[in-house]
Amino acid sequence: MKDISTEQAILNAAISVFQKKGMAGARMQEIADGANINKAMLHYYFRSKQKLFEAVFLQAFQKFAPHVNGIFNSEASVFEKIEEFADSYISFVIENPYLPTFLIQEININPDFATTFFEAHSAPDPASFEKQIAEEIEKGTLRPVDPKQLLLHLFSLCAFPFVGRGLVKGILKVDNKSFTTLMEERKILIPELIINSIKA
Repeated sequence: MKDISTEQAILNAAISVFQKKGMAGARMQEIADGANINKAMLHYYFRSKQKLFEAVFLQAFQKFAPHVNGIFNSEASVFEKIEEFADSYISFVIENPYLPTFLIQEININPDFATTFFEAHSAPDPASFEKQIAEEIEKGTLRPVDPKQLLLHLFSLCAFPFVGRGLVKGILKVDNKSFTTLMEERKILIPELIINSIKA
């Protein structure tokens, strides 16, 4: 019988290897070594590198998607959702720093896999939030803005520093501790910036 702790050790090792080398550059032996098991045991749990990659991707996605959907579909106001998204997303990624890079890297490298994956698993759906934004524009509480552009602003401002972490740290000349402090500050700065730009 498969052991849950061994399976998670494999997934953790795979996350590390996939993050450093991507799907194409990863080697099963390296993942087995990282999990402190032999290659035969690795194949017992995951028959192929593709199956292992899909399991890692799914685990990452299952952490990310419900988290975002919960915000989009809540009863909160547009401004509250912007504030909650920035706070929750940044807190979540600080705790799971590999996720944005891993997800975006693999979606860009293998768009066919991403298309198939999203057909089988529910991706974050901002439709209700977009509708809410449009309704508030109609009421006159928000300035006219394309809801998709607003969402793009929100995602970009929150995600880029993590996706481009090495670049950001190099340009700003900050260490890991200072980088985290900057990200914590962005929980307030990003909502302020966006809200002030769309408030009627």
